[in-house]
Amino acid sequence: MILKIIFLFLVFMAVMGMFGKLRAGGRKRRCRKCGGHVIGGSCPCGVTR
Repeated sequence: MILKIIFLFLVFMAVMGMFGKLRAGGRKRRCRKCGGHVIGGSCPCGVTR
């Protein structure tokens, strides 16, 4: 039972990752300060938009 839950979770994460890549494939936003990829409006360096 626990293994089934873990397996379903991994499949869900893989599917969401694929959709995220497809959606973000058209336009890749980069941070003006550090040049990193902006995910969800916030950069890993702490700058928003």
